Amino acid sequence: MKVTVKKVDDANMIISGILDSEVIEKNVDKLAIQAGKELKVDGFRKGKVPAHVVKKMHGKKLRQDAEGEAIRALIDAGLKEAEIKPEDMIGEPVFKKYEKGEKDIETEVEISIKPKIDLTGYMDVVPSYKKPTASKKELDEKMKEFAKQQAPYTKIARKRAVKDGDMTVIDFEGFIDGVAFEGGKAEKFNLKIGSGSFIPGFEEQIIGMKYEEEKEITVTFPKEYGAKDLAGKEAVFKVKLHEIQEQKEVEIDDDFAKKVLSDENATVDTLKKRLEDQIISEELSKLYNEELKPKMIEALVKKFDFALPNNIVEQEIDAKVNAKAQTMDKKELEIYKTDIQKLQELRDSVKEEARDSVKATFIVDALAKEEGVEVDDQEVLSALYYQAMMSGQDAQELVKYYQENNLMPAAKMGLMEDKLFGKMLGFDKRG
Repeated sequence: MKVTVKKVDDANMIISGILDSEVIEKNVDKLAIQAGKELKVDGFRKGKVPAHVVKKMHGKKLRQDAEGEAIRALIDAGLKEAEIKPEDMIGEPVFKKYEKGEKDIETEVEISIKPKIDLTGYMDVVPSYKKPTASKKELDEKMKEFAKQQAPYTKIARKRAVKDGDMTVIDFEGFIDGVAFEGGKAEKFNLKIGSGSFIPGFEEQIIGMKYEEEKEITVTFPKEYGAKDLAGKEAVFKVKLHEIQEQKEVEIDDDFAKKVLSDENATVDTLKKRLEDQIISEELSKLYNEELKPKMIEALVKKFDFALPNNIVEQEIDAKVNAKAQTMDKKELEIYKTDIQKLQELRDSVKEEARDSVKATFIVDALAKEEGVEVDDQEVLSALYYQAMMSGQDAQELVKYYQENNLMPAAKMGLMEDKLFGKMLGFDKRG
Protein backbone atom coordinates (compact mmCIF):
# COMPACT_ATOMS: atom_id res chain seq x y z
CA MET A 1 0.00 0.00 0.00
CA LYS A 2 1.43 3.34 -1.06
CA VAL A 3 0.86 6.00 1.58
CA THR A 4 1.60 9.73 1.47
CA VAL A 5 1.67 11.90 4.58
CA LYS A 6 1.30 15.66 4.30
CA LYS A 7 1.75 17.76 7.43
CA VAL A 8 -0.81 20.58 7.64
CA ASP A 9 0.56 21.96 10.91
CA ASP A 10 1.77 20.62 14.28
CA ALA A 11 -1.68 19.26 15.15
CA ASN A 12 -3.04 18.08 11.80
CA MET A 13 -1.91 15.94 8.86
CA ILE A 14 -3.45 14.39 5.79
CA ILE A 15 -2.83 10.73 5.01
CA SER A 16 -3.60 9.80 1.44
CA GLY A 17 -3.36 6.58 -0.50
CA ILE A 18 -5.07 4.03 -2.71
CA LEU A 19 -7.23 1.29 -1.19
CA ASP A 20 -6.42 -1.65 -3.45
CA SER A 21 -9.42 -3.70 -4.59
CA GLU A 22 -7.48 -6.95 -4.06
CA VAL A 23 -6.82 -6.02 -0.44
CA ILE A 24 -10.50 -5.18 0.08
CA GLU A 25 -11.59 -8.49 -1.51
CA LYS A 26 -9.21 -10.40 0.78
CA ASN A 27 -10.73 -8.53 3.74
CA VAL A 28 -14.23 -9.48 2.53
CA ASP A 29 -13.23 -13.17 2.29
CA LYS A 30 -11.64 -13.10 5.74
CA LEU A 31 -14.67 -11.44 7.35
CA ALA A 32 -17.06 -13.84 5.58
CA ILE A 33 -15.15 -16.84 6.94
CA GLN A 34 -15.17 -15.35 10.45
CA ALA A 35 -18.90 -14.61 10.26
CA GLY A 36 -19.62 -18.12 8.98
CA LYS A 37 -18.26 -19.51 12.23
CA GLU A 38 -20.73 -17.45 14.25
CA LEU A 39 -23.88 -17.28 12.13
CA LYS A 40 -26.81 -19.66 12.39
CA VAL A 41 -28.43 -20.28 8.97
CA ASP A 42 -31.16 -22.81 8.14
CA GLY A 43 -29.73 -25.80 6.30
CA PHE A 44 -26.25 -25.43 7.78
CA ARG A 45 -24.73 -26.47 11.06
CA LYS A 46 -23.79 -23.59 13.33
CA GLY A 47 -20.22 -22.53 12.61
CA LYS A 48 -20.23 -24.27 9.22
CA VAL A 49 -21.88 -21.64 7.02
CA PRO A 50 -19.87 -21.34 3.74
CA ALA A 51 -18.28 -17.97 2.95
CA HIS A 52 -20.16 -17.60 -0.33
CA VAL A 53 -23.49 -17.96 1.51
CA VAL A 54 -22.46 -15.29 4.03
CA LYS A 55 -21.43 -12.98 1.16
CA LYS A 56 -24.79 -13.43 -0.53
CA MET A 57 -26.68 -12.65 2.68
CA HIS A 58 -24.53 -9.82 4.04
CA GLY A 59 -22.44 -8.65 1.08
CA LYS A 60 -23.01 -4.90 1.56
CA LYS A 61 -22.14 -4.96 5.27
CA LEU A 62 -19.08 -7.15 4.65
CA ARG A 63 -17.78 -4.73 2.02
CA GLN A 64 -18.28 -1.74 4.33
CA ASP A 65 -16.37 -3.52 7.09
CA ALA A 66 -13.67 -4.61 4.62
CA GLU A 67 -13.20 -1.02 3.43
CA GLY A 68 -13.09 0.10 7.07
CA GLU A 69 -10.24 -2.35 7.76
CA ALA A 70 -8.36 -1.06 4.71
CA ILE A 71 -8.79 2.55 5.90
CA ARG A 72 -7.50 1.66 9.38
CA ALA A 73 -4.49 -0.03 7.77
CA LEU A 74 -3.89 3.11 5.70
CA ILE A 75 -4.05 5.33 8.80
CA ASP A 76 -1.74 2.98 10.75
CA ALA A 77 0.77 3.06 7.91
CA GLY A 78 0.57 6.88 7.76
CA LEU A 79 1.09 7.20 11.52
CA LYS A 80 4.08 4.88 11.33
CA GLU A 81 5.61 6.92 8.53
CA ALA A 82 5.01 10.16 10.48
CA GLU A 83 6.41 8.50 13.65
CA ILE A 84 3.24 9.18 15.61
CA LYS A 85 1.82 6.79 18.20
CA PRO A 86 -1.82 5.75 17.59
CA GLU A 87 -2.72 6.82 21.14
CA ASP A 88 -1.64 10.39 20.28
CA MET A 89 -4.50 10.70 17.79
CA ILE A 90 -7.40 12.77 19.03
CA GLY A 91 -11.01 12.78 17.87
CA GLU A 92 -12.26 11.04 14.74
CA PRO A 93 -10.47 11.06 11.36
CA VAL A 94 -12.10 13.33 8.76
CA PHE A 95 -12.41 12.20 5.13
CA LYS A 96 -11.28 14.81 2.63
CA LYS A 97 -11.62 12.46 -0.34
CA TYR A 98 -13.19 9.04 -0.87
CA GLU A 99 -13.48 8.38 -4.59
CA LYS A 100 -14.38 4.88 -5.80
CA GLY A 101 -12.92 3.95 -9.15
CA GLU A 102 -13.59 0.82 -11.19
CA LYS A 103 -11.17 -1.14 -9.00
CA ASP A 104 -9.50 0.98 -6.37
CA ILE A 105 -10.57 3.70 -3.92
CA GLU A 106 -8.62 6.95 -3.76
CA THR A 107 -8.78 8.43 -0.28
CA GLU A 108 -7.49 11.31 1.82
CA VAL A 109 -8.00 11.33 5.57
CA GLU A 110 -7.19 14.22 7.91
CA ILE A 111 -6.14 13.14 11.37
CA SER A 112 -5.40 15.31 14.37
CA ILE A 113 -3.09 14.86 17.30
CA LYS A 114 -3.04 16.38 20.76
CA PRO A 115 -1.08 19.64 20.60
CA LYS A 116 2.15 20.09 22.51
CA ILE A 117 2.24 23.32 24.47
CA ASP A 118 5.31 25.13 25.77
CA LEU A 119 4.08 26.34 29.17
CA THR A 120 7.02 28.62 29.90
CA GLY A 121 5.93 31.62 31.97
CA TYR A 122 2.38 30.41 32.60
CA MET A 123 2.28 31.94 36.10
CA ASP A 124 2.66 35.38 34.49
CA VAL A 125 -1.07 35.34 33.73
CA VAL A 126 -2.11 35.16 37.39
CA PRO A 127 -3.73 38.51 38.29
CA SER A 128 -3.09 40.22 41.60
CA TYR A 129 -6.10 40.59 43.88
CA LYS A 130 -7.00 41.75 47.34
CA LYS A 131 -8.36 39.07 49.62
CA PRO A 132 -11.92 39.98 50.73
CA THR A 133 -12.60 40.73 54.38
CA ALA A 134 -15.75 40.75 56.50
CA SER A 135 -16.62 44.08 58.10
CA LYS A 136 -18.17 44.29 61.57
CA LYS A 137 -21.45 45.45 59.99
CA GLU A 138 -21.51 42.51 57.56
CA LEU A 139 -20.74 40.06 60.35
CA ASP A 140 -23.43 41.49 62.66
CA GLU A 141 -26.00 41.25 59.84
CA LYS A 142 -24.89 37.70 59.06
CA MET A 143 -25.28 36.73 62.73
CA LYS A 144 -28.80 38.19 62.87
CA GLU A 145 -29.76 36.52 59.58
CA PHE A 146 -28.38 33.17 60.75
CA ALA A 147 -30.18 33.42 64.10
CA LYS A 148 -33.42 34.21 62.30
CA GLN A 149 -33.00 31.17 60.06
CA GLN A 150 -32.57 28.97 63.14
CA ALA A 151 -35.51 30.48 65.03
CA PRO A 152 -38.45 28.07 65.38
CA TYR A 153 -41.95 28.87 64.17
CA THR A 154 -44.67 28.71 66.81
CA LYS A 155 -48.43 29.13 66.64
CA ILE A 156 -49.40 32.73 67.35
CA ALA A 157 -50.83 33.39 70.81
CA ARG A 158 -53.70 35.56 69.56
CA LYS A 159 -55.65 35.03 66.41
CA ARG A 160 -55.09 37.65 63.74
CA ALA A 161 -54.97 37.92 59.93
CA VAL A 162 -52.01 36.64 57.91
CA LYS A 163 -49.24 39.14 57.21
CA ASP A 164 -46.08 39.05 55.13
CA GLY A 165 -43.38 36.86 56.69
CA ASP A 166 -45.81 34.52 58.48
CA MET A 167 -45.63 30.76 58.20
CA THR A 168 -49.10 29.47 57.32
CA VAL A 169 -50.61 25.99 57.49
CA ILE A 170 -53.09 25.56 54.67
CA ASP A 171 -55.09 23.06 52.61
CA PHE A 172 -55.30 23.78 48.90
CA GLU A 173 -56.56 22.22 45.69
CA GLY A 174 -56.05 23.63 42.20
CA PHE A 175 -58.48 23.55 39.24
CA ILE A 176 -58.14 24.46 35.57
CA ASP A 177 -61.43 25.02 33.77
CA GLY A 178 -63.15 23.47 36.79
CA VAL A 179 -61.12 20.25 36.65
CA ALA A 180 -58.62 19.34 39.40
CA PHE A 181 -55.10 18.77 38.07
CA GLU A 182 -52.45 16.31 39.24
CA GLY A 183 -50.06 17.62 41.88
CA GLY A 184 -52.28 20.58 42.72
CA LYS A 185 -53.57 19.38 46.07
CA ALA A 186 -52.12 19.27 49.61
CA GLU A 187 -53.33 19.25 53.21
CA LYS A 188 -51.77 20.95 56.27
CA PHE A 189 -49.09 22.42 53.97
CA ASN A 190 -46.53 24.83 55.46
CA LEU A 191 -46.16 27.94 53.30
CA LYS A 192 -44.07 30.94 54.31
CA ILE A 193 -45.60 34.12 52.94
CA GLY A 194 -43.06 36.11 50.98
CA SER A 195 -40.83 33.11 50.25
CA GLY A 196 -41.64 33.18 46.54
CA SER A 197 -41.87 29.40 46.52
CA PHE A 198 -45.37 29.31 45.01
CA ILE A 199 -46.81 30.53 41.72
CA PRO A 200 -46.51 34.34 41.43
CA GLY A 201 -49.52 36.00 43.02
CA PHE A 202 -50.51 33.05 45.22
CA GLU A 203 -48.78 34.04 48.47
CA GLU A 204 -49.89 37.69 48.24
CA GLN A 205 -53.55 36.58 48.17
CA ILE A 206 -53.10 34.62 51.41
CA ILE A 207 -52.29 37.88 53.24
CA GLY A 208 -55.34 39.02 55.21
CA MET A 209 -56.90 35.56 55.61
CA LYS A 210 -58.07 34.58 59.09
CA TYR A 211 -58.21 31.28 60.97
CA GLU A 212 -60.41 28.63 59.32
CA GLU A 213 -61.22 31.03 56.47
CA GLU A 214 -61.77 29.48 53.05
CA LYS A 215 -60.98 31.41 49.89
CA GLU A 216 -60.58 30.97 46.14
CA ILE A 217 -57.32 32.26 44.70
CA THR A 218 -56.85 32.84 40.98
CA VAL A 219 -53.35 32.77 39.49
CA THR A 220 -51.72 32.16 36.10
CA PHE A 221 -48.91 29.66 35.71
CA PRO A 222 -45.76 31.19 34.15
CA LYS A 223 -45.28 30.44 30.43
CA GLU A 224 -41.93 28.80 31.22
CA TYR A 225 -43.43 26.58 33.95
CA GLY A 226 -41.90 23.09 34.11
CA ALA A 227 -45.14 21.16 33.55
CA LYS A 228 -46.08 21.97 29.94
CA ASP A 229 -49.74 21.03 30.47
CA LEU A 230 -49.99 23.82 33.07
CA ALA A 231 -47.67 26.45 31.58
CA GLY A 232 -49.41 29.76 30.83
CA LYS A 233 -52.82 28.56 32.07
CA GLU A 234 -55.10 30.25 34.59
CA ALA A 235 -55.86 28.19 37.69
CA VAL A 236 -58.24 28.57 40.62
CA PHE A 237 -57.08 27.28 44.01
CA LYS A 238 -59.49 26.55 46.84
CA VAL A 239 -57.57 27.40 50.01
CA LYS A 240 -58.37 26.87 53.71
CA LEU A 241 -56.23 28.49 56.42
CA HIS A 242 -55.67 26.34 59.52
CA GLU A 243 -52.92 28.08 61.40
CA ILE A 244 -50.57 31.08 61.47
CA GLN A 245 -47.07 30.74 62.91
CA GLU A 246 -44.40 33.35 63.58
CA GLN A 247 -40.75 33.08 64.46
CA LYS A 248 -39.59 33.55 68.02
CA GLU A 249 -36.43 35.56 68.49
CA VAL A 250 -33.38 33.53 69.47
CA GLU A 251 -30.77 34.82 71.89
CA ILE A 252 -27.30 34.57 70.40
CA ASP A 253 -25.20 33.15 73.23
CA ASP A 254 -22.79 30.27 73.87
CA ASP A 255 -25.65 27.80 74.27
CA PHE A 256 -27.01 28.81 70.86
CA ALA A 257 -23.54 28.36 69.30
CA LYS A 258 -23.17 24.90 70.89
CA LYS A 259 -26.56 23.84 69.51
CA VAL A 260 -26.19 25.08 65.93
CA LEU A 261 -22.57 23.93 65.58
CA SER A 262 -23.15 20.61 67.39
CA ASP A 263 -20.02 21.30 69.43
CA GLU A 264 -19.96 21.32 73.23
CA ASN A 265 -16.88 23.56 73.18
CA ALA A 266 -18.33 26.14 70.79
CA THR A 267 -18.83 29.77 71.85
CA VAL A 268 -20.30 32.88 70.23
CA ASP A 269 -16.77 33.70 69.03
CA THR A 270 -16.56 30.26 67.39
CA LEU A 271 -19.80 30.96 65.54
CA LYS A 272 -18.61 34.42 64.54
CA LYS A 273 -15.40 32.97 63.09
CA ARG A 274 -17.38 30.34 61.16
CA LEU A 275 -19.71 32.99 59.71
CA GLU A 276 -16.78 35.32 58.97
CA ASP A 277 -15.11 32.54 56.98
CA GLN A 278 -18.39 31.98 55.14
CA ILE A 279 -18.69 35.67 54.19
CA ILE A 280 -15.08 35.74 52.95
CA SER A 281 -15.58 32.49 51.04
CA GLU A 282 -18.72 33.84 49.32
CA GLU A 283 -16.99 37.11 48.40
CA LEU A 284 -13.91 35.26 47.15
CA SER A 285 -16.12 32.98 45.05
CA LYS A 286 -17.88 36.01 43.55
CA LEU A 287 -14.55 37.72 42.83
CA TYR A 288 -13.20 34.55 41.22
CA ASN A 289 -16.22 33.86 38.98
CA GLU A 290 -16.87 37.46 37.90
CA GLU A 291 -13.33 38.79 37.56
CA LEU A 292 -10.33 36.51 38.20
CA LYS A 293 -11.39 33.44 36.20
CA PRO A 294 -12.38 35.36 33.02
CA LYS A 295 -9.12 37.34 33.21
CA MET A 296 -7.02 34.17 33.52
CA ILE A 297 -8.74 32.39 30.64
CA GLU A 298 -8.40 35.43 28.39
CA ALA A 299 -4.72 35.88 29.32
CA LEU A 300 -3.87 32.18 28.81
CA VAL A 301 -5.53 32.09 25.38
CA LYS A 302 -3.65 35.24 24.38
CA LYS A 303 -0.27 34.11 25.78
CA PHE A 304 0.04 30.68 24.19
CA ASP A 305 -0.01 30.10 20.46
CA PHE A 306 -0.17 26.58 19.02
CA ALA A 307 -1.91 24.60 16.31
CA LEU A 308 -5.36 23.26 17.20
CA PRO A 309 -6.84 19.90 16.09
CA ASN A 310 -9.20 20.81 13.26
CA ASN A 311 -11.69 18.03 14.06
CA ILE A 312 -12.06 19.18 17.68
CA VAL A 313 -12.58 22.79 16.55
CA GLU A 314 -15.28 21.63 14.12
CA GLN A 315 -17.00 19.70 16.93
CA GLU A 316 -17.02 22.85 19.07
CA ILE A 317 -18.42 24.89 16.18
CA ASP A 318 -21.17 22.25 15.81
CA ALA A 319 -21.96 22.53 19.51
CA LYS A 320 -22.19 26.32 19.42
CA VAL A 321 -24.36 26.28 16.28
CA ASN A 322 -26.66 23.71 17.90
CA ALA A 323 -26.90 25.87 21.02
CA LYS A 324 -27.95 28.85 18.88
CA ALA A 325 -30.44 26.64 17.05
CA GLN A 326 -32.16 25.90 20.38
CA THR A 327 -33.11 29.58 20.63
CA MET A 328 -34.50 29.85 17.07
CA ASP A 329 -38.13 29.60 16.02
CA LYS A 330 -39.28 27.17 13.32
CA LYS A 331 -39.16 29.78 10.56
CA GLU A 332 -35.58 30.75 11.34
CA LEU A 333 -34.50 27.10 11.59
CA GLU A 334 -36.00 26.36 8.19
CA ILE A 335 -33.96 29.18 6.63
CA TYR A 336 -30.70 27.66 7.91
CA LYS A 337 -31.74 24.19 6.76
CA THR A 338 -32.32 25.33 3.18
CA ASP A 339 -29.73 28.10 2.81
CA ILE A 340 -26.22 26.57 2.87
CA GLN A 341 -24.52 29.94 2.56
CA LYS A 342 -26.42 31.35 5.55
CA LEU A 343 -25.53 28.27 7.61
CA GLN A 344 -21.86 28.72 6.70
CA GLU A 345 -22.06 32.37 7.77
CA LEU A 346 -23.44 31.21 11.12
CA ARG A 347 -20.61 28.71 11.51
CA ASP A 348 -18.05 31.39 10.60
CA SER A 349 -19.55 33.76 13.19
CA VAL A 350 -18.83 31.32 16.05
CA LYS A 351 -15.52 29.97 14.71
CA GLU A 352 -13.24 32.32 16.66
CA GLU A 353 -15.14 31.73 19.90
CA ALA A 354 -14.97 27.97 19.29
CA ARG A 355 -11.21 28.12 18.65
CA ASP A 356 -10.64 30.06 21.88
CA SER A 357 -12.77 27.56 23.81
CA VAL A 358 -10.83 24.56 22.43
CA LYS A 359 -7.53 26.34 23.01
CA ALA A 360 -8.43 27.10 26.63
CA THR A 361 -9.39 23.45 27.20
CA PHE A 362 -6.02 22.17 25.99
CA ILE A 363 -4.14 24.78 28.03
CA VAL A 364 -6.05 23.91 31.21
CA ASP A 365 -5.44 20.19 30.61
CA ALA A 366 -1.69 20.77 30.15
CA LEU A 367 -1.46 23.07 33.17
CA ALA A 368 -3.35 20.60 35.36
CA LYS A 369 -0.74 17.95 34.56
CA GLU A 370 2.05 20.49 35.22
CA GLU A 371 0.53 21.45 38.59
CA GLY A 372 -0.45 17.89 39.55
CA VAL A 373 -4.16 18.78 39.71
CA GLU A 374 -6.55 15.86 39.29
CA VAL A 375 -10.31 15.41 39.54
CA ASP A 376 -11.82 11.97 40.06
CA ASP A 377 -15.35 10.84 39.22
CA GLN A 378 -16.44 11.00 42.85
CA GLU A 379 -15.55 14.70 43.02
CA VAL A 380 -17.71 15.35 39.95
CA LEU A 381 -20.65 13.47 41.50
CA SER A 382 -20.22 15.38 44.77
CA ALA A 383 -20.23 18.70 42.87
CA LEU A 384 -23.41 17.73 41.00
CA TYR A 385 -25.12 16.62 44.23
CA TYR A 386 -24.20 19.97 45.82
CA GLN A 387 -25.51 21.82 42.75
CA ALA A 388 -28.77 19.87 43.00
CA MET A 389 -29.11 20.61 46.72
CA MET A 390 -28.53 24.35 46.22
CA SER A 391 -31.02 24.59 43.34
CA GLY A 392 -33.66 22.30 44.85
CA GLN A 393 -33.32 19.68 42.10
CA ASP A 394 -33.38 15.92 42.40
CA ALA A 395 -29.69 14.92 42.59
CA GLN A 396 -30.10 11.54 40.91
CA GLU A 397 -32.12 13.06 38.07
CA LEU A 398 -29.45 15.73 37.54
CA VAL A 399 -26.67 13.13 37.40
CA LYS A 400 -28.74 11.02 35.00
CA TYR A 401 -29.27 14.06 32.75
CA TYR A 402 -25.52 14.75 32.66
CA GLN A 403 -24.75 11.12 31.89
CA GLU A 404 -27.37 10.73 29.15
CA ASN A 405 -26.35 13.99 27.44
CA ASN A 406 -22.61 13.26 27.64
CA LEU A 407 -22.03 16.28 29.90
CA MET A 408 -19.90 14.51 32.52
CA PRO A 409 -16.58 15.27 30.72
CA ALA A 410 -17.49 18.99 30.57
CA ALA A 411 -18.43 18.95 34.28
CA LYS A 412 -15.11 17.28 35.09
CA MET A 413 -13.18 19.82 33.02
CA GLY A 414 -15.00 22.71 34.71
CA LEU A 415 -14.15 21.33 38.14
CA MET A 416 -10.52 20.79 37.12
CA GLU A 417 -10.34 24.35 35.79
CA ASP A 418 -11.58 25.79 39.10
CA LYS A 419 -9.27 23.57 41.12
CA LEU A 420 -6.28 24.52 38.95
CA PHE A 421 -6.98 28.26 38.95
CA GLY A 422 -7.63 28.17 42.70
CA LYS A 423 -4.18 26.66 43.21
CA MET A 424 -2.51 29.14 40.86
CA LEU A 425 -4.24 32.06 42.62
CA GLY A 426 -3.16 30.72 46.00
CA PHE A 427 -6.64 30.15 47.40
CA ASP A 428 -5.36 27.03 49.21
CA LYS A 429 -2.87 29.26 51.06
CA ARG A 430 -4.69 32.58 51.27
CA GLY A 431 -8.40 31.86 50.97
